Amino acid sequence: MNRLLAALPLLFLTACDKPQPANPAEPAAAAPPALTDWPITRGGPALQGRVAAAMPKNPVIECTFQLESPGTAEAAVADGAILVGDAMGILYCIDFQTRKLRWKMETGDTIQAAPAISNGKVFIGSGDKHFYALDLKTGDKIWSIKGGDKFSSAPTVVTSPDGKAEWLLVNGYDGITRCLRAEDGSIVWIYETKDFINGTPAVIDGRLIAFGGCDQVIHILNLADGKLVNKIATDAQITNSVATVGTAVYCGNHANQLVAAEADAEKPTWIYQANDFPFFTSPVVDDRNVYIGSRDKSLHAIQRSDGTGAWTFKTGGRVESSPIAFDDGIVFGSSDGRLYAANPADGTELWRLDLGEDLTASPVYAQGRIIIAGGDGTLFVINGSKD
Repeated sequence: MNRLLAALPLLFLTACDKPQPANPAEPAAAAPPALTDWPITRGGPALQGRVAAAMPKNPVIECTFQLESPGTAEAAVADGAILVGDAMGILYCIDFQTRKLRWKMETGDTIQAAPAISNGKVFIGSGDKHFYALDLKTGDKIWSIKGGDKFSSAPTVVTSPDGKAEWLLVNGYDGITRCLRAEDGSIVWIYETKDFINGTPAVIDGRLIAFGGCDQVIHILNLADGKLVNKIATDAQITNSVATVGTAVYCGNHANQLVAAEADAEKPTWIYQANDFPFFTSPVVDDRNVYIGSRDKSLHAIQRSDGTGAWTFKTGGRVESSPIAFDDGIVFGSSDGRLYAANPADGTELWRLDLGEDLTASPVYAQGRIIIAGGDGTLFVINGSKD
């Protein structure tokens, strides 16, 4: 329990060839195929957070699973399993059909981000300064590496440019981006920044990666060798993952700004300036807007074309739960304990579901269900109903 109490404050503090340019409004934010699984954070390597499916209507809690401590991270779902971590550093593998525990693995500190699932393995970082590869069936450790500080962001799984290997892109709080071979954890390349990194690397066009850090910079790297392609300065720390569409990159920062930039640009394309509170979620992108949660208790919708505010949706608590975008609704949690759905066209409320727990973890969508962990340790599986 002492370890849990010590860990909780950190959750809230954590806080080459040039790409071809593209207008932030073009191309359209190509959604993935209708997802049956959610194997990596934000639904795919571009980190768009988008779902090519209709949103569940009239949501009801289908079932719950009790974690041993607060749910602090986004889940991953693949191969019939739900994987999620908690504030005590325990990773749970739950059978999707039976909703019973298959296995759990205890790390040495808080798990703050989503695992990734690929080819029978689970990849997860921990506050204990280790990054792990586990067997999906048994939870047995396959390999691990140790960093200079905690791993507070989720890994991205990619195929190597030559198509011969599976790679992991892993950012660490030690300021290092690591490209690892998924098979054995050996290093392909590393890239060092000058400050902490909390966000997950996004993949652009299968050849570049993008992420922001506490050095206030959007870094653009070459996927093949990790060499720097470009740096785009912003006005404050970037404490969460970016989202990408084509070569456009979107991120929030601690200057209360949402920043849009082209991967080859010297400066941002536009900056949306909010009022007195920072953006603390990853953005989600659809064809028209970018959506991002703020500590001002609101979800903000910003037009991709020019950075003009489209609408805001007010809740009763801070919005630190990264939204996901369905074809017909934007779903996100709030620290007021409610899961909300907003109309992407005008921000009107479509539904709300009172879960009764602080919702700072991000929702995911898999097998027709929305899954989200709560601040009292409840993992909620939510389905639509006909009533």
